[in-house]
Amino acid sequence: MDMEQESEWNAAQNISISENLLAAVKRQLQFLAAVDRNRWLYEGQAVQWAIYRYNACWLPLLAKHSESPVTEGPLVVPLDCEWVWHCHRLNPVRYKSDCEEFYGKILDNCNVVSSIQGISERETEEIWNKLYPDEPYDFDMTRASSTEFSEAIYNTQSFSKYDFTLAIERQSPFFYQVSRPHVKSDLFLEAAVARYKGFLHLIRRNRERSIKQFCVPTYDIDLIWHTHQLHPASYCKDLTELLGKVLEHDDTDQNRAKGQKLDTGFSGTTKQWEETFGSRYWRAGAMYRGASPSPVTTAPCIPEITTSKSDSTSRFERLIDGPKTSYIEVLLEFVEIKNLPESHKGKVSVLFSKAQPDGIFNVKRKHNIQSESGQKQVAIFQCQPSGYLLFELVSQSTKAKTIGSCYISMEEFFGPIYKLSVEKWLDLAPSSGTVSSEPISLRVAASCTLPIPAPHVVQMLQTSRLAKRSCFFPLPATVRFTKSWTWIIDAAGDEIIRLQMRELKKTKSIEDKSVTKEIYGFTKAGETLIVGQFVGQEWSLLDSLWSLKPESNNKDSTLLLTGPHMVKLVTGRKLDYEPKHVNKQTNERNFMTAVEFSADHPYGKAVALFDLKSGVLTLQEDWFALAGIVSAFIATKHFHKGRI
Repeated sequence: MDMEQESEWNAAQNISISENLLAAVKRQLQFLAAVDRNRWLYEGQAVQWAIYRYNACWLPLLAKHSESPVTEGPLVVPLDCEWVWHCHRLNPVRYKSDCEEFYGKILDNCNVVSSIQGISERETEEIWNKLYPDEPYDFDMTRASSTEFSEAIYNTQSFSKYDFTLAIERQSPFFYQVSRPHVKSDLFLEAAVARYKGFLHLIRRNRERSIKQFCVPTYDIDLIWHTHQLHPASYCKDLTELLGKVLEHDDTDQNRAKGQKLDTGFSGTTKQWEETFGSRYWRAGAMYRGASPSPVTTAPCIPEITTSKSDSTSRFERLIDGPKTSYIEVLLEFVEIKNLPESHKGKVSVLFSKAQPDGIFNVKRKHNIQSESGQKQVAIFQCQPSGYLLFELVSQSTKAKTIGSCYISMEEFFGPIYKLSVEKWLDLAPSSGTVSSEPISLRVAASCTLPIPAPHVVQMLQTSRLAKRSCFFPLPATVRFTKSWTWIIDAAGDEIIRLQMRELKKTKSIEDKSVTKEIYGFTKAGETLIVGQFVGQEWSLLDSLWSLKPESNNKDSTLLLTGPHMVKLVTGRKLDYEPKHVNKQTNERNFMTAVEFSADHPYGKAVALFDLKSGVLTLQEDWFALAGIVSAFIATKHFHKGRI
């Protein structure tokens, strides 16, 4: 960043915004999560009823409240009305014109709070019931399918020509793009507010210079932009002072194809940002994640509260307790190079890797240098937040040759002060035989997300190595071997636990005649445990802590695991594991996704992926680690028999 670019950035940071966007964006994220737990607000007839309630009830009440407060405390907006209001405000020009046409002024959110903030709704509900005795304050799902629905909708169509249904449809996928752990951190959000001001500054400069440029935000900037718009009076005031008009928020163009308006606008914004501020526009954790994954179910599933056996849970968790690791997402660019000999001009690229493979990023990847190729290329990958990123400059001639190397320590991101981004010139240490009068320097730009816990990745290996060594522990005379032991190993190849399924002979010494199979676990400490018993038509796992059985009335071979949590094992890669690019050679029946259902995740949260063919298990939650391993072991046994 040179002096002129620094001056531009400082000018951007001096832009005045009337609201505390950092506090407001956290409230918005909580609200979007609540809406996502009530997905009937995304589509269907219930949404049409919510639109009716918003137009016929909420806006008139809000208008009355803006004239003279109707409650001593804040007005509490019902969730369904707030969602429609949210989507209406995200078209700020339309919202302003609608409010002024029907109510003579902008209806603001001053002295109004969301229902998710835990403030008593009693006062608001009392006023609501007086004004609308035939319409309950709380949304009644059954009314949306009643005969009065069409009549009510017909009578309110004249309020606004704005298509609320399409607006809701456009905004519904937004939460998926920003519902990532790092987005909630102050560090990420503070940087996002600063970048939003930079975004507004670009638009101001374009307006001053009469430049027509469709500016497209990254998702961190867009999140803050949404937050600002949700305060309509402040937004209109701030943007009118800055630009002389209210800035439109155009979310109607969804086509991301190359050469389309969104694509060319984003490329233009990237170029302008980097020329104006001298820093990278693309940012780790703020880019498009792809389309929202398909839901596992369209109906919410909220299990009854289960009794958690904490002592048993912790005892079994300790069996596979290992070192905790974390990972980050890194976005890496090679911006330019200097002092490169003429003989190598346009003929070099960079290999990048971790100096010491870390169990997450264990490969070398090649990328171009923007100044040499004339094309922007960005690498996005995951790794542990420790060690060094190693860069090797290589010749692209027929005989590849390493010219020199340099590195960045992860302490650049995670030193005493978390920076999360770095852009600097690095001098390359020349390789043997490479001679240069001046050191070759590579300009590297990288950003990363905050560390989050890494999943347990383990593999099940069937082996007969223990067949000759069964004397390590006594075997009851009532059992016989049915299969060899299965070893569970971690990414480093270290043993976690061994499992074996045994069929029981029926003898007089067996008290429980209903138990027909048992799963034995042999721990690293040399302890032999029964971790599963097949009783009747289901498996009892981990000292009856969990129960595993086929889900009743399900045709898709779903297995139901109940205990401290409710988890369904669903065939195929689902939710976060859904493949972005479908490989026709990959059989989805080789996979099972473990999906947790709870009050916080009524539509499901992916907690593990089982690759039944390779035996690789990806386990996201500590509480599910051993239960997931044993469940996958059972599912794999059935898989190799041709059924689940």
